[in-house]
Amino acid sequence: MLRILRAYLELTKPRILELLLVTTIPVMVFAADGRPDVGRMAAVLLGGALSAGSAGAFNMYLERESDALMERTAGRPLVTGVISPRAGLIFAWVLAVASVVWMVAAVGPLPAALSTAGLVLYVVLYTLVLKRRTEQNVVWGGIAGCMPVLVGWSAVRGGIEWPAIVLFLVVFFWTPAHYWPLSIRYREDYRRAGVPMLGATRDAGYVAVRVIGFAWATVLCSLMLPFVAEVSPVYWTAALVTGAGFLFSAHRLHARSRQGAELRPLLVFRASIVQLAVLFLAVGIDPFAR
Repeated sequence: MLRILRAYLELTKPRILELLLVTTIPVMVFAADGRPDVGRMAAVLLGGALSAGSAGAFNMYLERESDALMERTAGRPLVTGVISPRAGLIFAWVLAVASVVWMVAAVGPLPAALSTAGLVLYVVLYTLVLKRRTEQNVVWGGIAGCMPVLVGWSAVRGGIEWPAIVLFLVVFFWTPAHYWPLSIRYREDYRRAGVPMLGATRDAGYVAVRVIGFAWATVLCSLMLPFVAEVSPVYWTAALVTGAGFLFSAHRLHARSRQGAELRPLLVFRASIVQLAVLFLAVGIDPFAR
């Protein structure tokens, strides 16, 4: 029984849930000027978790055949048979319906619509349309991962305002810079599965230049927040320090590719995680620092 429960949890892609927590909670605290409604925050997180979990389950159902060809994903429950494809699909639909009903009833129509849009974008735009057709798949498909920012903000303020748009763009530009180094690391997996991730279709130097471009866009967007909202030195410091670290790792990847040295792309991948996590932590702390 415990094995089955763990398999269903794996279907939800818990790491996507981590991104939900990292972005949604700080944004809600910031939008509420440090005084969020805890009950409303819990409702948003539950609805968001159901939606993100549904997206992950649909993704694993739709990609179960290609997952079997990739070393990184060969242990997923629909590949190993711990959960049947039919059970996995039913589970995905149950979570999807539950997320929509819960968000409408407990949070409101706008956050519910934005949350549902994120689910549809991930399953339809990214998984079904873009992933196997273009090496730019994570650029546009990554919009789904930006939606929790808008959901959290709209749940507090009742609409979408410039600070939410800026933070949305931070996550939008961060996603390719975060994921493309990982695609370099697992390029052979993607080639076997026929998935045209940029790291599998282009040489490392080409990928590194694009990682640099998106990393710079991420950092510059993070520095736009003080122009549309009041922030303290806590946010400024976090944005500058983590941004510098992220940019250094991206430029280092490019330098290594030109020198023919060991690429170590996961260093950029990890630096991107630190950058986003610390930046949004600063967003959540900022109202108290002010």
